[in-house]
Amino acid sequence: MTTDKMIAHCKDYAQRLHDAAMDFDYTPVATLAEELTQCLEDGRQVFICGNGGSGANAVHIANDFLYPITKEYGKGINIQALTANSAVVTCLANDEGYDEIFAYQLGVQANDGDVLIVLSGSGNSPNIVRALEAAKDKNMKTCGILGFSGGKVKDMVDTPIHFAIDDMQISEDLQMMVANMIMQWMHTHYKKA
Repeated sequence: MTTDKMIAHCKDYAQRLHDAAMDFDYTPVATLAEELTQCLEDGRQVFICGNGGSGANAVHIANDFLYPITKEYGKGINIQALTANSAVVTCLANDEGYDEIFAYQLGVQANDGDVLIVLSGSGNSPNIVRALEAAKDKNMKTCGILGFSGGKVKDMVDTPIHFAIDDMQISEDLQMMVANMIMQWMHTHYKKA
């Protein structure tokens, strides 16, 4: 009986993920893919951040985009996850407050025209909002991969990729799905200059 309930749950989860993915306008995903391709061409930096599972996704996505886009040595995207260095994150959280952990890193490392991708279920995390404010101060281009209502972040980013689904796990799955779609597309279609 428990097995049957689990199987039913799995099928329901898979259906909800399928529905969210299929009932979506992928135009902003294409916009982000174009921006990342241009970053690959001109060497602009890309930063990515999130909290919790979204923070782990940020590290995974940075890994994927740094290496496998082309087989040419040195021809990956110059990307870093702002969640990756635990010493930096805990130092800033302790000394400046958790809301500043991403903004302070951008303040030091980002340049005009760089790109910030934020991953958020709610779109309301104060440290994500602060990161976007810091990005605007640096004249960066911004994108958010969001769930639920999209929160404050939806209106703050240049390119909102918003899946209006009230489920954190599916929201996080969709973050990875978007990144994997772009990575595979770039790997297949990118042509050396």
